[in-house]
Amino acid sequence: MPRSVNNVASRARRKKVMQMAKGYFGRRKNVWTVAKNAVEKGLQYAYRDRRTKKRNFRALWITRINAGARLHHLSYSQLMGKLHSNGIELNRKVLADLAMNHPAAFKAIVDKVK
Repeated sequence: MPRSVNNVASRARRKKVMQMAKGYFGRRKNVWTVAKNAVEKGLQYAYRDRRTKKRNFRALWITRINAGARLHHLSYSQLMGKLHSNGIELNRKVLADLAMNHPAAFKAIVDKVK
């Protein structure tokens, strides 16, 4: 009895990986073994960097809030402490946006907690 191989599924699997390798340079885009390794590594980087992006944005927001707070003679930690003690629940993303784009609104918040 001849050996049964599911060519349809294995071809589809390879085709999916080769599709993901589109745009890669050199043999990474058209040689199966090289492309498979490149795609796997790319997916690892994507997984890792989705988490890193969150850290980077939080650090950016903190930097912007600190810059805005120092214009009003407060440090970042003093401002955040006073916000929490006064029960003002604004997240860092919103505070950073106010500090950058709406300085009057940010000043009103700082005056409220002082």
